[in-house]
Amino acid sequence: MINLSLCTISFRHQLISIEQVADWARAQQFHGLELWGIHARNLAQQPEYDEQWLASFGLYTAMISDYLPLDGDPHQAKAKAGILCECASHWGTRKIRSFAGQLASNAVSPEQRKAMVRRLQQLCDQLADYGCELLIETHPNTLADTAASTRQLLQEVDHPSLKLNFDVLHLWEAGDDPLTVYQEFKPFIKHFHLKNIRERHLLPIFSPANVYSPAGVRDGMVSLFDGEFDYSTFLTHLATDIDMEASLEWFGTHVKEVLKQDRERITRLVQPTNAKTFLQARAVPV
Repeated sequence: MINLSLCTISFRHQLISIEQVADWARAQQFHGLELWGIHARNLAQQPEYDEQWLASFGLYTAMISDYLPLDGDPHQAKAKAGILCECASHWGTRKIRSFAGQLASNAVSPEQRKAMVRRLQQLCDQLADYGCELLIETHPNTLADTAASTRQLLQEVDHPSLKLNFDVLHLWEAGDDPLTVYQEFKPFIKHFHLKNIRERHLLPIFSPANVYSPAGVRDGMVSLFDGEFDYSTFLTHLATDIDMEASLEWFGTHVKEVLKQDRERITRLVQPTNAKTFLQARAVPV
């Protein structure tokens, strides 16, 4: 079974209210919302919006996605982590997503890496006090940009509150096999991000500077099953293995049309009978 959420960041450049997003998500049979940090924090300042309000739509908060600094002033990082933990409590989630820095793993010095690991340990301690978990996303230009560096990071931090947001496409981008990596990291994976690209050479369009810009390039961002990575095999394998929580991370245009199409296709694909039949046809063990 897949509990599927949409990301409120998908509507970052549209004039649309949280009521409209929640009502549409309910109508399209999504299970929850992944709240972009700035959305979660600003909405929490209006007391009518909270966990119970979202539950009135039959939805839950899958995760709050934000960015905690691993360098600079530790007091600022601690203060932001505290705000996010309070926000997570307000919205009824334990999961806070962040990145493992802003430098590629092969570009950091041993001293930089040690300092970033120490910061992660401190943040995990703080989040644990609130009953929260820190989900590091597998993402380019971070300490979790490859399976090898992610493995090393989990060992170095060695904290029960450190988990993974498994971005399938970015691990594939790194040259790793997501299905193999999933099997190894399964105990740490608490969420999945799902997106696809028309051709591998277009992957740089997912760089934050391009994604967040209203004038950014969107050509090459495609529906989940129309891209170069084979999500049919990946998702059907997982559907026969575990209950998973995932978000459709769509940054392109025609937001509602694409999310609706992908949600429907995923639902059909991972039906137990369909998933087993598909994998048997592809000669993939179930």
